[in-house]
Amino acid sequence: MNPLTTSLFILSLGLGTTITFSSSHWLLAWMGLEINTIAITPLMIKQHHPRAVEATTKYFLTQATASALLLFAAITNAWTTGQWSLLEMENTTAISLLTMALALKLGLAPMHFWLPEVLQGLDLKTGLILATWQKLAPFVILVQIAPALNPHIMTSLALLSAFIGGWGGLNQTQLRKILAYSSIAHLGWMTIILQYSTNIALLNLFLYLIITSTVFLLFNLFNSTTINSISIMTTKNPAITPIAMMTLLSLGGLPPLTGFMPKWLILQELVYQDLFLIATIMVMSSLLSLFFYLRLTYAITLTMTPNTLNMTSIWTTKSNLKPILPIIIPLSTMLLPLTPLLLLTLQ
Repeated sequence: MNPLTTSLFILSLGLGTTITFSSSHWLLAWMGLEINTIAITPLMIKQHHPRAVEATTKYFLTQATASALLLFAAITNAWTTGQWSLLEMENTTAISLLTMALALKLGLAPMHFWLPEVLQGLDLKTGLILATWQKLAPFVILVQIAPALNPHIMTSLALLSAFIGGWGGLNQTQLRKILAYSSIAHLGWMTIILQYSTNIALLNLFLYLIITSTVFLLFNLFNSTTINSISIMTTKNPAITPIAMMTLLSLGGLPPLTGFMPKWLILQELVYQDLFLIATIMVMSSLLSLFFYLRLTYAITLTMTPNTLNMTSIWTTKSNLKPILPIIIPLSTMLLPLTPLLLLTLQ
């Protein structure tokens, strides 16, 4: 694809998200989501590969369905209340439809079936956009309408997402599918805390974006798409091995890494709300996710590809690290001591 055309589509992605962020009218928010969908579709299909075509078609149909549901919910609310504002959601039918539409757009369980299949058909760079940037606009709408949402529906979606995200990734060998189920599980953690503390939910989203971006860029560095292929990372660049290990463990939420911060704060808030059973279920679900993060860590650090050649390694001759990686790697692994400062910033 022409670089100018690619830049145009990426700018359109930014424009669509910005419109949704700044809008308080349902039609403008819907318009921003549609610009997002239209802008990413050519980026997904640019490989001209049957899998990419299939993934793009699935994504487009899913997002079109979610957009139609969202628009119908907004019209229903406007019909009964006379208001088009995001903050004036009073019709219970409209709120339920809206919750389902946003869950479908985000990939929350049980409307998650499209996400692993779509992500598997994309290259890692486009998959990074789908797993990070495309979550922003729907989640911000969810944050704005959080007080009007049904807490029982949100809790059910969150618990299902956390469990299915952990369970679905156990038997996978494709990295993109594993990262898709990881995304579903993290969205479950964000959703469970949304109705009690939007600040912690936004902090969780911010850290998820940073850590997931780091993982995608590290895999893209060596064009790794399967568990077996990441064993070459040690041979090609030994310095990447401990970095990748710490980033994956941070994504799993192990202390003293950055990923432990949102889980710690969420569990603390759930305990403050006397939701001990829900907190216990969320902790148990995180153990499922931790298993496949440990699988990846094992493949990177404790295995080595059998066809290593006795020749000058790539890491000794040139460095192909992306400029952004040295910035986001410390953020992905060493932000835990700054927890009080981050919480103060969000207040």
